[in-house]
Amino acid sequence: MSSEYSEHRIVSAESEELILVNIDDSDAGYLDKGQCHDGDGVLHRAFSLFLFNCDGELLLQQRSADKRLWPLYWSNSCCSHPRRGESLQLATQRRLADELNVSAELEFIYKFAYQASYGEAGSENELCSVFLGRCEDDVIANKTEIAAVRFVKARNLADEFRTMPEKFTPWFSMEWDQLNSTFREPLARYADLA
Repeated sequence: MSSEYSEHRIVSAESEELILVNIDDSDAGYLDKGQCHDGDGVLHRAFSLFLFNCDGELLLQQRSADKRLWPLYWSNSCCSHPRRGESLQLATQRRLADELNVSAELEFIYKFAYQASYGEAGSENELCSVFLGRCEDDVIANKTEIAAVRFVKARNLADEFRTMPEKFTPWFSMEWDQLNSTFREPLARYADLA
């Protein structure tokens, strides 16, 4: 990626317009990100990316302390939303560059709808597309979005989910469970599941 990458760039705002959807993923209008996450949330399009290194370890990120929802929780490699007028393909590559200073070829696996509340701060209410990919680039975390990053083997992650489930975002645990139970074959192409 760019040699001019800044580790402290502002890459998102509560005012950016997200794409509202119906449960069948048809466009249903636009609303700013802040309003999409108020109260119980409004269903909007989102994506979740799982990046693995050449040893089959999953890249995790710890969300910034400044995040409105689930600050300092550990989550999957990258997750966000396409903006108004933006395809999932463009949005995923933009966000990889914005958050991690990497690019990766991604494989779509499945999509699901979920709603999760974070107390009075608001909620996620998303129709989320889940992708797997491999990344061999050096990760440089954007400190405005990410507090820390680390790689973890699948068996160690399973232990952490069992012993410290409160440390992880709800969508990450839902997605990881689904990948392991329903999509184990594609997951095994990227992850060391031994």
